Amino acid sequence: MIRFLGSLEELDFNRAYRFPPAQEASPEGIVCAGGNLSPGMLLSAYRQGIFPWYSENEPILWWSPNPRFAILPETLHISRSSIRLLRKADYRISLDRNFRAVIEACAKVPRPGQEGTWILPEMVEAYTRLHALGYAHSLEVWKHGLLVGGLYGISLGGAFFGESMFSLSSGASRTGFLNLALWLFDRGFLLIDSQVHTLYVETMGGVDMPRGSYMAKLDKALGLPDHRGNWGELFPDFPHSEALARLLGTRPAFEPGGEKQEDQARM
Repeated sequence: MIRFLGSLEELDFNRAYRFPPAQEASPEGIVCAGGNLSPGMLLSAYRQGIFPWYSENEPILWWSPNPRFAILPETLHISRSSIRLLRKADYRISLDRNFRAVIEACAKVPRPGQEGTWILPEMVEAYTRLHALGYAHSLEVWKHGLLVGGLYGISLGGAFFGESMFSLSSGASRTGFLNLALWLFDRGFLLIDSQVHTLYVETMGGVDMPRGSYMAKLDKALGLPDHRGNWGELFPDFPHSEALARLLGTRPAFEPGGEKQEDQARM
């Protein structure tokens, strides 16, 4: 039976809420239902290995699937075709340049085999609020000054929780994601949480983790310092990284920021 939280007060980002233990989730991975999407609730959920995922006309459902799907530094896989894609440098990429445009595109771009979206208007507003607080971040992929791909997620300690990505141009989301992954792991991040399995993320190194292993890795990651703020301002050299330079055998192929049909999915 799903536990309902009922109506709760909204929490500021510096206030915590104790969710039911993740290990008490239903076989499908549902921990509880109800509550709200205030900053304190959302950040508390992620710190406890839980995330919201629900459809229109449903209560907020809080999930902790077992197994959990994630990319670790040692599992990141970059194929030869992806290396060629990175070398071509067809796209410019930036961080936190237009969060709202990215999350709205993730909500609107059609997904093969899916109807509708779980990124509802209240989710857009909640995560945009977290972005203003410096916890939610976007990556933008540009071509000829147009936004053609991107992703967004939450950063806490040494963990990045990928929420969704979109692509309007072949190779755009893969280019953005791989640059971000190399950069995150170069900075000491311990995992990129993709939450549930997708074949697309599997091709880049996503692996299933038993809940216990995931929670242990998350606990270690949360012990690292936060990188809170606007990443575009904090890290103007992105996407330059030593990891990318080593991979390509040269200096990084992209310039920071810049303006000048593959999977779109929950990461």
